[in-house]
Amino acid sequence: MASPPHSLPTQPFVQAGEPLPEFLRTFWQRQIDTAEAETPDYRHPALPLARIKKVMKSDPDVKMIAADAPVLFCKACEIFIAEITARAFIVADANKRRTLSRADIAKALAKSDQFDFLIDIVPRDEPFAARDGAPGPGGKRDPEREPSGSSGAAG
Repeated sequence: MASPPHSLPTQPFVQAGEPLPEFLRTFWQRQIDTAEAETPDYRHPALPLARIKKVMKSDPDVKMIAADAPVLFCKACEIFIAEITARAFIVADANKRRTLSRADIAKALAKSDQFDFLIDIVPRDEPFAARDGAPGPGGKRDPEREPSGSSGAAG
């Protein structure tokens, strides 16, 4: 039986108890290694290309889309989802849980400035924000919050 075109990684993206900086280093190195080694299957994308094109065309300035652009966005979305999922797992694991919740995702996103653009999609309500390190009523930030641009991504 042939393996599926998008098989799961042989090892998890994040190990239980792994600190965020170590995860980020290994995560991005793994993404680079995978991108260099893989031969993409353009006929069986991981995400629906028609939906990606629809989102791209939602910008009125976009008139035409090259055939390879949605494939690149598809890969970028896969990496984006994998990173947020792993960050949320680190939060859940720190609380001795294996089930990811909306609160785990929100807390994971709140730990890094690079995800501030998602504030309208994953809002941090006041009690949650004050408890989990986002700026509270006094405007002070949690010292554990990761500064912008420190995800380990090149470029």
